[in-house]
Amino acid sequence: MPTDIRFETSAGMAWAILDRPESLNALTLAMIDRLASSLDDARKDKDISSVGIRAVPGSAFSAGGDVRALFAARNDRAALHHFYYQEYRLNRAIRYYPKPYVAIIDGLVMGGGAGVSINGSHRVVASGARFAMPETGIGFFPDVGASWFLSHCPGQIGLYLGLTGVRLGPADMLYAGLATHYLPPGSNIRTFDDVTSLPVTSGAALLPELRPAIDRCFAGDSIEAILAALDCEGSDWATDTAIALRQKSPTALKVAHRQLREATTLDFDRAMVVEYRLARHFMAGQDFFEVVRAAVIDKDRKPAWLPATLAQVDGALVDSYFLPADGPDLDFD
Repeated sequence: MPTDIRFETSAGMAWAILDRPESLNALTLAMIDRLASSLDDARKDKDISSVGIRAVPGSAFSAGGDVRALFAARNDRAALHHFYYQEYRLNRAIRYYPKPYVAIIDGLVMGGGAGVSINGSHRVVASGARFAMPETGIGFFPDVGASWFLSHCPGQIGLYLGLTGVRLGPADMLYAGLATHYLPPGSNIRTFDDVTSLPVTSGAALLPELRPAIDRCFAGDSIEAILAALDCEGSDWATDTAIALRQKSPTALKVAHRQLREATTLDFDRAMVVEYRLARHFMAGQDFFEVVRAAVIDKDRKPAWLPATLAQVDGALVDSYFLPADGPDLDFD
């Protein structure tokens, strides 16, 4: 029996435990399918009043999807589509789960890890929690429901997070609405009642101080406008942010900008349909697989973006990512 994800029940609470620490608990298709099946079983079980997900002690809750597996399947379009189809349906099942869904986040949570935690009703962050959606830096877009949870952050914070991939600690996750409760050191959660008694703040957040500048600079209607605003801002934060943005995939930046802007008017289901279209288009492109090659396979750290510049990513190219891709749209039957 594989041990990459384990399940146990205690005091009326069903737990999923991510147990793949050597890979930072990166999610495989098998893990996604087993978690979905377990949630369905717990939903039907009258003796289960709530569910939870946590990871074995280590540096990560979950660093995202298994990019090595995706890279290995790069020539199998059907397999790639199936991975995202199953993952996004799981994200939706978590979003609308009829029982309390508690994610205990300690360590790094990114990408697919955010999908199985931030979409839940109760997101509990420990002192070691670190959140990021770094997809524009890997030639992709903020997915797994990020259209919804980032677009519902205060002001322009969600767009800032989605474009830059900057990491947040627990206090800022709580401020941004990505977390609901804080788990003080030495505390344990055995039942759902333990969650409801937890504090909802954790020390001083950094985002409130940056918020005015974030709202000014990221209000632009294009990536170019955002970069111009950052260049004019003049602060160290603005300079560092502009440098970071200019290193991301130009296509991913422009697509993610439109995605997160438009998501503010969409319900969760429609946002997920759009995400599935985007995922299939990105899987047909070069940037994602190129950065996995550069960062994980060859380790030269020099991805060659295609197109290489923001100027070469015109409106028609961005529009094409939002059109139906090959195959059916995501459905929830």
